Amino acid sequence: MTPNSQFALLGTRRFLPFFITQLLGAFNDNLFKQSLILAILFKLSFEVDKEAWINFADRDLLVNLCAMLFILPFFLFSALGGQFGEKFAKDALIRLIKLAEIVIMAVGATGFLLESLPLMLLALFAMGTHSALFGPVKYSILPAALREQELVGGNALVEMGTFLAILAGTIGAGLLMSGKGYQSAVGIAIVATAVAGYLSSRAIPRFAASLPQLQLDWNIFRQSWRIMHLGLGQRPAVSRSLIGSSWFWFLGAIYLTQIPNFAKDLLHGDESVVTLILTVFSVGIALGSMLCERMSGHKVEIGLVPFGSFGLSLFGILLWATSSSFPQASAAHDWLGLLQMGEAWSVLASILGLGIFGGFYIVPLYALIQSRTEEHERARVIAANNILNALFMVAAAVVSILFLSVAKLSIPQLFLAISLMNLAVNAYIFKIVPEFTMRFLIWMLSHSMYRVRHQNLDVIPEEGAAVLVCNHVSFVDALLIGGAVRRPVRFVMYYKIYNLPVLNFVFRTAGTVPIAGRNEDPEVFEQAFARIAEYLAAGELVCIFPEGKLTTTGEIDEFKAGVERILAANPVPVIPLALQGLWGSFFSRAPHKGLFRRFWSRVNIVAGTPLPADTGRLVMQEQVSRLRGDQR
Repeated sequence: MTPNSQFALLGTRRFLPFFITQLLGAFNDNLFKQSLILAILFKLSFEVDKEAWINFADRDLLVNLCAMLFILPFFLFSALGGQFGEKFAKDALIRLIKLAEIVIMAVGATGFLLESLPLMLLALFAMGTHSALFGPVKYSILPAALREQELVGGNALVEMGTFLAILAGTIGAGLLMSGKGYQSAVGIAIVATAVAGYLSSRAIPRFAASLPQLQLDWNIFRQSWRIMHLGLGQRPAVSRSLIGSSWFWFLGAIYLTQIPNFAKDLLHGDESVVTLILTVFSVGIALGSMLCERMSGHKVEIGLVPFGSFGLSLFGILLWATSSSFPQASAAHDWLGLLQMGEAWSVLASILGLGIFGGFYIVPLYALIQSRTEEHERARVIAANNILNALFMVAAAVVSILFLSVAKLSIPQLFLAISLMNLAVNAYIFKIVPEFTMRFLIWMLSHSMYRVRHQNLDVIPEEGAAVLVCNHVSFVDALLIGGAVRRPVRFVMYYKIYNLPVLNFVFRTAGTVPIAGRNEDPEVFEQAFARIAEYLAAGELVCIFPEGKLTTTGEIDEFKAGVERILAANPVPVIPLALQGLWGSFFSRAPHKGLFRRFWSRVNIVAGTPLPADTGRLVMQEQVSRLRGDQR
């Protein structure tokens, strides 16, 4: 295991106890909920009251009631959970919530032992409340526990753990409920898991309250409205990320709700086929989440979100295509029988793809919300996200009813419809927040045409102003550097390159500063220096190509005096950078370049030791030349 691996977090006290605590909570939620549903469907007996206005012996009705009772607390208590997460120390709050879980599970265990449905339903509502209070603390604690470069990896581990715990809880419930003494088996399991969750929470280090002076508002309806306004009133990248993450739960709710009927009616399978599909989907989510950290370069890379969105639609359409013509069967087959059918592998591959690209989609969104929300608002913004998630899950149920019962679509046609809806919804989000699209283009460039490696980029400060100086080899230099540096970088770009089609969209979105020669356009020239000064005063990174033009020979041209003027007016550290391996590529000015020449070539971005602000331009040039070496 490398020091940079996300799995290294599992060896740290600041993450491991929290990870185990949330994993056990997700496991227990689903163990209890699924056990209750199976008890209603197969174990409990009911008396039919024909005179009652509603038949509570209707097992389908009771299953839907369970779903409602678990979701309802997210509407009612998420706002309260957000306030608690700001006002109280997060470690103490988690321990208190976990103590409550033990009491709740004791009630649930009693319900199973007595076969008392009211007690079980009471415990289910209480567990929904527990999850609604725990969620804001769960996601707001991660930015406090992790460094910025660990945030994506930490979120990936949490998502992986959560989905695998959900799967384990679902399978575990099936195993426990299959025995004759299921009442005591389930009761012991849920209480023991709750106790284990509390014990693990005791090892979570202290995380102080972010807003201890906050006055609690116990009016849950008024506070829910205020928190929703706070969440959706964040900067566009955050507010649209909230909508995007809730949309993921909309899609997930539809897929997961339809899986049992999909397995039974379309694949002609038994209960084991349902478990197989859930396993494949959960493994896909886990794989996608794990791959996020590697594909993002240990930073919050929102360019993966459009990539994940496209994959969700693509594999949703493939699922429709592969399952619509699935061969009929005279009798239901088990999971081994299904795997012997060639058509089944295409269906399972589509489900696996949905899970993988779902991980690509959701992990960067959560990381962005956490990293770009003010600490004293983070828990409440997460609470707003929970409320939105619940609303979208209810909307998913309504849409499913409309499409399946009113419009008379088949389940594969429903999958096709929501895949097309996904394209439309995310196109809207990416249009409103062009940063997603910009980062996607940068990510695609650095992962398709080139193999980009970084060396010594950790010398770039995580906060505070600095000037990066770099050699200028190609039209995409800024994109490659922007994709490699963890912090946003403001580039100073020759105005003719700035105005190139497609690239202009990226440069404008990234806040690039166009500059012209003093004699070409004096106004643009002076405006550029004014904007640079504003960026540096705000503590941002500014990258300059002091040669003033693309190299035509592959060699580094003399640095212009403009960089000295910038540093004289804004004395900040200077960090030399060098690009290696770009000369001769399609986007360079090499005389013998070609589209596929040096395609998928290795490009290195090397940083040198920071220099003081009074360093002369020729010394900067010498440092950049030394870093580049002979690798043009």
